[in-house]
Amino acid sequence: MDNKIVPDSIVYSDTFSAHNVLDVSELKHDRINHSKLVADRTNHINGIENFWNQAKRHLRKFNGVPKENFPFFLKEGEWRLNNPDPQSQLKQLKRWVTRSLR
Repeated sequence: MDNKIVPDSIVYSDTFSAHNVLDVSELKHDRINHSKLVADRTNHINGIENFWNQAKRHLRKFNGVPKENFPFFLKEGEWRLNNPDPQSQLKQLKRWVTRSLR
C-alpha cells in the first residue's frame, strides 16, 4: 500500500491550524467548523475523531512506544476499532496463529 493520498483526493478536517498545509496541496480540502456545525450534509470527521480517541486511550497504557513501532500500534488500534467484540477478536487471532503454524 502506498502511504500517500493521491492527487485530487477529498480530505475533510476540522479548522485546526495545523491542517492549513493541506490548502496548498493537490487535494480538495473541506473543513468542518465544529463551533458552527457538527456535519455538513454527509461530510463529517466523527469517525476519525473516534479512532484517535480510542487509539490514544489504548496507547496511554504503554507510557510511550518506540517511534519505529508506532505504525504497528496504530494498525492494532484500527483492528480493534473494526473488530470491537472480544470474542470475534479471539477467533480471528486463533485463525492467524493456526495459519502461521502450518
